[in-house]
Amino acid sequence: MMSGKKIFFADLDGSLLNSEKKITPATKQALDAFMAAGNYFVICTGRAIESAAAVKKELGFDYPHMFLVGYQGAHIYSCDDQKDVFKKGIAIEDVRVMQEIGDANDVYCQTYSDTHIIVPCEHPALTFYMRHIHTPLLFSADLASALTEDPCKVLFIDLDDHAKTDRVKAALSERFSDRYQFLYSNPWYLEVFSKEAGKGSAVRRVCDYLGLPIENSFAAGDEENDISMVEAAGFGIAMANGIDRIKAAADAVTEQDNDHDGLAPFIVRMTEG
Repeated sequence: MMSGKKIFFADLDGSLLNSEKKITPATKQALDAFMAAGNYFVICTGRAIESAAAVKKELGFDYPHMFLVGYQGAHIYSCDDQKDVFKKGIAIEDVRVMQEIGDANDVYCQTYSDTHIIVPCEHPALTFYMRHIHTPLLFSADLASALTEDPCKVLFIDLDDHAKTDRVKAALSERFSDRYQFLYSNPWYLEVFSKEAGKGSAVRRVCDYLGLPIENSFAAGDEENDISMVEAAGFGIAMANGIDRIKAAADAVTEQDNDHDGLAPFIVRMTEG
């Protein structure tokens, strides 16, 4: 039986949250019990830290021992210590080149500051993205010119033609594969972030920060960007609604999907075992 404190890294969309971006009562009850036992909980998302913090508040996650991992692991924040554990950005000049590659392939592109989502224009992709996001927008046709420090992430969105986003990914890989990672977080979103980041690296960094053995870590996700996290954790969980690649990488697959309390039985087992 595992001894000592445990830590649970949870992806939000498609994993901990249902299709309505809510946590179901049974899953919340299981998480409450897990945290009441003195364990650690990490929201691990591609969203900005500010957006993850808003989700934390909205869902009533007023637990001690929490961390927020944003931008696919490029930004890690300790809620207890109220400080950054890690932050790694993309060079501003590289953002300018990335936007040019997106424009050349007719794919919408945006980036982020500490306070705003920096967007080039009104666009159907932006409208789609903002359905569940409440971070304020800053409009700038040239994204790089609105930045005062290296952003943690660049995001490309195409709602209609995945082949265009694949072409962007290929062009980015050819130009920047030594510095950045390029992963899909869902069929429409291509995420760009530092090679030093990634959700898997966040698992290792937070465990090191706390002095917890990696064997005491659990991680759950559903998409390509969650694979490194599921592989890095002591026990990796793939959602029933997840892609085939993450199911192949995981130690277990939930019986139910994210709309039917898929994670609840695993959180109960973490607490009891």
